[in-house]
This record gives sequence, C-alpha cells and structure tokens, in this order.
Amino acid sequence: MLKSTPTMNILVVEDEGLASSRLCKMIKQCAADAHILFVADGVESSLKWLSEGGNPDLAFFDIQLGDGLSFEIFEKTNISFPVIFTTAYDEFALKAFKVHSIDYILKPIVKEELDAAIQKFRKFHSGNAVSNDSIKEVIELIRPSRKSRFLVKVGEHLRSIAIADVHYFYSSNKFTFLNTDDNKHYDLSHSLDEIEQMLEPGSFFRVNRQFLLSLKSISDIVMYSQSRLIIRLHHPSDEEVIVSREKVSLFKEWLNQ
Repeated sequence: MLKSTPTMNILVVEDEGLASSRLCKMIKQCAADAHILFVADGVESSLKWLSEGGNPDLAFFDIQLGDGLSFEIFEKTNISFPVIFTTAYDEFALKAFKVHSIDYILKPIVKEELDAAIQKFRKFHSGNAVSNDSIKEVIELIRPSRKSRFLVKVGEHLRSIAIADVHYFYSSNKFTFLNTDDNKHYDLSHSLDEIEQMLEPGSFFRVNRQFLLSLKSISDIVMYSQSRLIIRLHHPSDEEVIVSREKVSLFKEWLNQ
C-alpha cells in the first residue's frame, strides 16, 4: 500500500485578487505538496475563517489590507502557526522584522525569494508560530507617530489644522484631502493609508478606499443593497460614500463603542 504524501496546508491573506491568484500559483510552483486551504481578503474574513477552526501549517499575510493591517489578526486571536509576511514597507520597518526573527518577503514577490522563504520554513520554522508579543513590538516600532494636527498650505500661507477640527479625510484623483468643521478642504502630502496609521485608534473609521470618517461627520446612515450602507455627511462630498460590504460589521462595532 502506497503512503500518501504529506500536504503543506496554506492560508493566504491578500486583498488584491490578482496578487492573491499570482501568489497561490507561485506557491504551488515552489512547493509540490502545497495545498491552499483558504484565501482571505481582509482582517475580518481571516478572523471568521480562523474562528471556524481554520488551522494551516503555514500562512502568508499581506500587511496592508483593505480593512486594516494584518497585525490586527494577532491582536484579536491567538495564532498557532508560522506566518510569512508579504510587505512593501521601508527599510526601517524591515529592520524591526529582522530583530524579532519574523519572516517577510518584499513586494513585488519574485519566485526565487518565495522559494527561499518556503525552504527556510521547512528547515527552521515548521510548527513554530510567530510570537504575538513580537508582533506587538514590531507594530509599535513601525507605526507612525500619532498626530494631533496637520500642516496645510493655503496659497502662500501655512495653516495648522487640529485633528479635533477634521470632519473627514478623503482621496480624489490620486490626491488626499481633509474636510474641516467649517467645511473647508485642504490637500495633504500623505496618502490615506498613511493618515489612517497616524490617527488614534477608534477616532476615525475607514469606510472604503476613499473615505476616512469621524463620527461627527455622519448625519445619516441608510441601508443599501447587498448588506451595504450609504453614509450621508454633514458636509456632502461629490462622491457617494458607501461602506464596503466587508466593513459593515466592523463599522457597526465602531458606532457602538
């Protein structure tokens, strides 16, 4: 009787469809015994799958996801399996990873680096989960300083806008702006992803890729098709503000804090 070949069961956490398909294909090319158990597209879907008993031998976590950072998965559940992060973070962040012996692959992922990471896992890390404490230390090292105000340019003048005076942040045509209590709009040099990490947790909510809202900016919430929500703003935007389907549950939790 032939013995069955052991399977390496893998979880992939990646919110970009093309990127996740490419990564899954490359994993199978690098490891003939690889079996993709599940592909999660965000923090919430990862937590749901894990809560239902998902338990891979190895996972690949993209760091920046549509509904948050994959680090949040470690903060909300106990990870009992090894993780390799896929990241586009800068050199300073990578030094933090190295100090804590956390495996990572730089994006864009190339087959040679992926193969090396899998071989390293087979040799050294099989059965050893990433330390939740180590992850928390890395989060603190790479997280930008919390801001209390933003410096904006108004013609030839500079103005300092306090976070407390901001209704919402938004992106439009590859630029980022903030909207203030007096309904003024100012452009910023930071991306919406960067701004999200600069704010105190819970002070604003990223409802979709374009809008980061404060509670005071919301005038009404309307049920929309397929379990989505439409947000009416006190200072209306040119773009309709819709809470993406995968964020509705987290948004309701934020409203109920």
